[in-house]
Amino acid sequence: MRPLLSLPVRLLLATTILAGCQTTGAPPVSATTTSAATTSGTAKASAAAPASVAPVQPAVSFADWLKALRAEALGQGIRAQTFDRAFANVKLSDRVVELDSSQPEFNRQPWQYLDSAVNDRRIQAGRQRIQDNGALLRRISQRSGVPAEILVAFWGVETDFGNFTGGFSVVDALTTLAYEGRRASYFRTELLAALRILDSGDIPPERMSGSWAGAMGQTQFMPTIFLKHATDEDGDGRRDIWGSLPDVFASTAKFVQANGWRTGERWGEEVTLPAGFPYEQAEYNITKPVSEWRRLGVRPVGGGDLSGGEEERAAVLMLAGAQGPAFLVRENFRAIMKYNPSTSYALAVALLSDRLAGRSGVQGSWPRHEPALSRDERIELQERLAALGMEPGTADGIVGANTRNAVRRFQQSIGAVPDGFATKTLLERLRQSAAPVPAAG
Repeated sequence: MRPLLSLPVRLLLATTILAGCQTTGAPPVSATTTSAATTSGTAKASAAAPASVAPVQPAVSFADWLKALRAEALGQGIRAQTFDRAFANVKLSDRVVELDSSQPEFNRQPWQYLDSAVNDRRIQAGRQRIQDNGALLRRISQRSGVPAEILVAFWGVETDFGNFTGGFSVVDALTTLAYEGRRASYFRTELLAALRILDSGDIPPERMSGSWAGAMGQTQFMPTIFLKHATDEDGDGRRDIWGSLPDVFASTAKFVQANGWRTGERWGEEVTLPAGFPYEQAEYNITKPVSEWRRLGVRPVGGGDLSGGEEERAAVLMLAGAQGPAFLVRENFRAIMKYNPSTSYALAVALLSDRLAGRSGVQGSWPRHEPALSRDERIELQERLAALGMEPGTADGIVGANTRNAVRRFQQSIGAVPDGFATKTLLERLRQSAAPVPAAG
């Protein structure tokens, strides 16, 4: 951390504090005030970005920026004393800038993430947490319709049941990102939302800790999500997702319920696919009635018939192509995805909840012999597909639906199973193809 408040800035802050003392101050913003939602509508800020992004150089001095921020905050009804206390010892964080500008390459395979998120230690710990908080979880589940195992699975995947909530000052982190981050406007909105939380008395600035991107407490809510969904379940007058388990569980339940959770329905189930299955239909954004998937030969991995109503819509999810397990996911899986828009994350929450409820884990096997493609290799794969006319879209290193469809077209051309799974073996086949990759520039 580097000190932010140089002498000129301290003088500015002192001046604004004196000016603020001459006003009566507006009342605190209501806990139900609607703030701007996060760009993805999820609990946490999306961290997806190119592997190396140059830090943004602010166009104005911090003193001028702070003065404008204070005016905006007071104009929104935040009290002067709240603002001045929050910024009394604020610091810009070199570490936050580093994390924001140098994102990881995301070159772990899905099963590696699932192995770390859903393991025996976490399953046993989660079952113990359910037992320890049984009455509380039953009450919240009955009211919200969200099962206890789902609430505890979110808690476990997000912060390992509160053990790792992030050690950053939320005010410091959001100030850094709002002043010199890649998405200054987004984080400015989150910073103002954090000030509303402080203004309402839910938490003092020194206890408002979270991740480098401002995700807070045991639920890892962004401030705008907190304002919409955080709940004072224990009745102490504060919405405390840092230290109160009743507030943690009730807030999570309210958010998941608002995201469209359907009471009494499962998130989905592991399935087997028949020979000749049309793999181009195995995309998260392609939904069909359960009756149609049944007609196509999709069956539960343990035998029997698919659960759910005939017209209930579902999608086939495959994270490792035909070599890995397949899942038929329903609307409740989409509710999990709205917490964090990652299929691996949502599957981790879903699978952990199953294990906490005593259901079995994944029955199919993962292709653990397949190493992950690096970002450079993913870009090369896209470039080679484009050179063959397979239309993968922009060569950005992100394997989305367009790239998977291009992979399927290439797989069909070489007589392989067209499952869209991008592997090093497939990249080697592309390297052996006749079409050269255009030279850069």
